[in-house]
Amino acid sequence: MTPLLRRVLVENRTLTIALSVALVANVLAYVLVVRPLAVKSTGAADRAAAAARTLQAAEREMAQADALVKGKARADDELAAFYRKVLPSDMTAARRMTYASLPALARRTGVRYEARTTTVEPVGRAANLERMAIRMVLQGDYENLRQFIYALEVAPEFVIIDDVVLDESQGDEALRLTIDLSTYYRPVPHAS
Repeated sequence: MTPLLRRVLVENRTLTIALSVALVANVLAYVLVVRPLAVKSTGAADRAAAAARTLQAAEREMAQADALVKGKARADDELAAFYRKVLPSDMTAARRMTYASLPALARRTGVRYEARTTTVEPVGRAANLERMAIRMVLQGDYENLRQFIYALEVAPEFVIIDDVVLDESQGDEALRLTIDLSTYYRPVPHAS
């Protein structure tokens, strides 16, 4: 230490001690109070940002779940309306809808009705539907058969064309059309 620095320290001893104590107190306050609070504050900010991201993800999942529930409810309503308004209510209604209307449609379009077979079968276990399959054999010229198929497609009755087989005619014979149709209905539950 230089003599000048030593003289300043000795003459200003109280001020030097006070400044030294203040410096040590500041260092201790920084190490013991300020630094841990800064680390804790940074950790809290990180946790708050993570919580905000988690909240946003949860809100997105909630919105998706809500949309799924609303979509399922809407689909259930539309399916119930389809069952009520479009499908025949039972086997009797399905038979009534197809038994007279299909031969009448054939007559209106100039097609000769030859034969018809009907079978009923369940559609899967969980579907709670039954399928009435109808096979019709018709004869007529090509244009009348086309008109029959078109009239069947635009008819209000719920009848699906599953298969169409057109047999080639020999000479002046009429064309022969075998058409497989289906309609569906909900079976009446059996009373126990």
